[in-house]
Amino acid sequence: MMLNRNAVTAAFEDYVSGYNAQDPKIKLKIDHTTRVAALCERIAADVTAADVELAWLCGMLHDIGRFEQVRRYGTFVDAVSVDHAALGADLLFKEGLMERFAPDGLPPAELCILETAIRNHSRYRIDAGLGEAEAAYCHILRDADKIDILRVNCDTPLEDIYNVTTEQLRASPVSEAVKDCFRNRTAVLRSLKQHPADYVVAHLCLVFELVYPISREIVREQGYAEKMLAFQSDNADTKAWFSYMRERIWEQ
Repeated sequence: MMLNRNAVTAAFEDYVSGYNAQDPKIKLKIDHTTRVAALCERIAADVTAADVELAWLCGMLHDIGRFEQVRRYGTFVDAVSVDHAALGADLLFKEGLMERFAPDGLPPAELCILETAIRNHSRYRIDAGLGEAEAAYCHILRDADKIDILRVNCDTPLEDIYNVTTEQLRASPVSEAVKDCFRNRTAVLRSLKQHPADYVVAHLCLVFELVYPISREIVREQGYAEKMLAFQSDNADTKAWFSYMRERIWEQ
């Protein structure tokens, strides 16, 4: 596709200027967006027949709903607020926000791929029955998002991400159901997360869900999973559990 990245970037900066950039949650998502877009481009370049421009655009728009989520609810936790992916897709494709990013319009097929990728990027599983192209961009975006979520968990205080105190975080147990997901090497359903440390484990489980070999290479290259595995806890069981994960996360 033909894409004016400078125009898209300017439109994104203009949009987020309407939110409080001093709020660490807003700043976090601005930085996360640009990194995910770059990761989408890198992954797409390694995927046969993927358009790196369309993949980059998926990354730039995937979390547009997060800004309204923070304004309205003050949290990133979808379970206690709103499905941020659905909110973003609705803003873009039902309420006309997409016109700010593509004033000259995009072909219907590309708009369909964009909306499908954005709506599916945070789901436990992508929609069944998607076409090959739609599924590919969903997987590219989901891989890129998962990779950078690991970085966010290292670069941003977990207290800011999970809306908890340091004491709550360090005292947190890990739910047995969440431990089972790690043992079974699957992603963690939102409904299973009961404690702050559950979210840390759940984010580590994202490495099991990466689709493309290049995505797994990037995770190993960046080293953020190892940093997350060094999670500091005052809970003896949680300490033991993270030791267990450190020994087994890269097993085949």
